[in-house]
Amino acid sequence: MEYAIIVIDIGMTNKKVAVYDDCLTPLDTVYKVFDPVLIKNQVTAENLKTHDLKGMQDWFFDRIADFARKYPVKVISVTTHGATFVCTDRNGEVCAPCIFYTENPSETFQQEFYELAGEKLSLQETTFTPALEAMINPAKGIYYLKKYFPVQFAKTQTILFYPQYWGFLLTGKKGVEPTYTGCHTYLWDHRRQTWSAVVDKLNIRQLMPENYCNTCTILGSLTPRIAKKLGLTSDTVVTMGIHDSNASLLPYLVKEKNSDFVLNSTGTWCVSMHSQNDLSFTKEDLGKIVFFNQSAFGKPVKTSIFLGGMEFDTWTACYKEINETSELPQYTEEAVNDLLAAKDTFLLPEVVPGSGQFTSSKSGIMEKGIFFPLKDILHKKRIPSIIKNEHSFIAVLELSLVIQTETALKRAGLKNGTKVFTEGGFRKNKLYNSLLPAVLHDNPAFRTSMTEATAFGAAMTAVIALTGKTPEQLVHTISIEYSHDLPGNFTGYEEYKQKWLELAQNQKGAA
Repeated sequence: MEYAIIVIDIGMTNKKVAVYDDCLTPLDTVYKVFDPVLIKNQVTAENLKTHDLKGMQDWFFDRIADFARKYPVKVISVTTHGATFVCTDRNGEVCAPCIFYTENPSETFQQEFYELAGEKLSLQETTFTPALEAMINPAKGIYYLKKYFPVQFAKTQTILFYPQYWGFLLTGKKGVEPTYTGCHTYLWDHRRQTWSAVVDKLNIRQLMPENYCNTCTILGSLTPRIAKKLGLTSDTVVTMGIHDSNASLLPYLVKEKNSDFVLNSTGTWCVSMHSQNDLSFTKEDLGKIVFFNQSAFGKPVKTSIFLGGMEFDTWTACYKEINETSELPQYTEEAVNDLLAAKDTFLLPEVVPGSGQFTSSKSGIMEKGIFFPLKDILHKKRIPSIIKNEHSFIAVLELSLVIQTETALKRAGLKNGTKVFTEGGFRKNKLYNSLLPAVLHDNPAFRTSMTEATAFGAAMTAVIALTGKTPEQLVHTISIEYSHDLPGNFTGYEEYKQKWLELAQNQKGAA
């Protein structure tokens, strides 16, 4: 081993430091969960979740120092969850709170933002960014700080996207790269490859870094002070950083270079990603949670998302609570087919309103014409009978997830013959991986063996940046096993789906 790579991998839940060798073989990994730091909005009196930047920094630096004693580290790469930024002052210190993007301001705030930034559909056409709820669009988070933390925000000299903030701590260098600027921020003009008009409407152009570089390049070397603290040499380099979903996609872009595929990356967020040669929206895309990413190679990636993992966790936790069990419900094909035949019971999204492919839907269960809102079920006010039936309950939940997945895949550009690769948490979901290939009968469906695709993709950027190797030269280091999923024996899905769609698209405001 000539050198080792350290990857800082920051998810919304788990924070991780991983080590790879120069052949991209994983060597070591440590994890930690950080509780949010609560602060108060002095105007609205709301408690806000913010990221524990200091706690994370201390832990990351300590773990890197531990690994520096064991491995010949020469390069550090950072990958993070999306929609997050850090405001720094003229001394490079954090000057405003780093708020969770899941925090949801009032409807009045949302209206004010769009009055300033522009009409939703027009913005989607020009910035390829959909109108997500909460503050999942970073432009909203910036506007929120300007409105509710004006004194702190006024100290801002530079707004750094999340991967580049951590790179700045290590190198003292500021920059931006394609995968984060172009990921539902409202701040990037994909066609012109520059900051969008929203940046000027927010009056922040002077606060955005000027150094725009390719993802697979070097941001800078460790500062002497940081190098000493970490026990590394000052010629240790740090890459530009990469958005996590784009990091997960990277191994597939290289391994499947000549193949048409959609990556179905499953977890808290289920993300369908389809690399394209150009930017093209259909009329049907507008108003939906469909957008374009930029890949690590700067190419358009049509993307659609929904909170599939959160839906699964929320509903199964509800099932366990009501049935006083710690066991997940098990399925039978017979129960699924009974549900498909009856076509009278449906589980509807979205647990977080406006977060997925059915933004007009209200979360709950429609059972034989009676709607049971999720909030009533959670509080045990009104409970549908299906939630007491193990096999029927898991069937109605998985059918909902598969309908949402099929919709997301098609909105990402799935067509006949396109391969579907499922990675992440749903790889272990037997019913999901039996239903999905039955539904996608014109598309080969596979589960993949990559369990840490995000960290691996980030490590790939480090090798390319450090050595100048082409992506094609890394093909031999990428080991992906594909398990061809076999369809189960299900009848009546299309008819069931049509009734489900009618309800999901017209459920808003249901009692």
